[in-house]
Amino acid sequence: MRRLAAAFLLAVTFAAAGSAVADSSEVAAVIPSVDARPETPSVADRLAIIRQRIQSALEYPPLARLRKSGGDALVRFEIDHTGVAREIEVVRSSGYPLLDESAVRAVQNAKPLPWVYGPLEVPVHFELAAPR
Repeated sequence: MRRLAAAFLLAVTFAAAGSAVADSSEVAAVIPSVDARPETPSVADRLAIIRQRIQSALEYPPLARLRKSGGDALVRFEIDHTGVAREIEVVRSSGYPLLDESAVRAVQNAKPLPWVYGPLEVPVHFELAAPR
């Protein structure tokens, strides 16, 4: 009895699906072409944008400049749906608290950021420019 009920349900489902497709053939033809062309940059492109925006928002602390401090701080965060970084933390210090704090501020100020799923770890680079 169960097999008969399952077969009947399956037949009704296919019949309903067939009539729905026949009635909406224009929509079905449009959807695949839209889905095949992503409207957003790739994940790699979004990550590059995130790194660039953070480095652009970076302010080298004057005291760190005077002390000739440099290095890389690795910062972890997530991006919410509005493009704001949340749960920002330094996971690997540059060795200088002033630079680490500046790295966190750069992530906070680099908004809006393109959304990427999950936590990100981004290196923030501090380098004193060589005199010319």
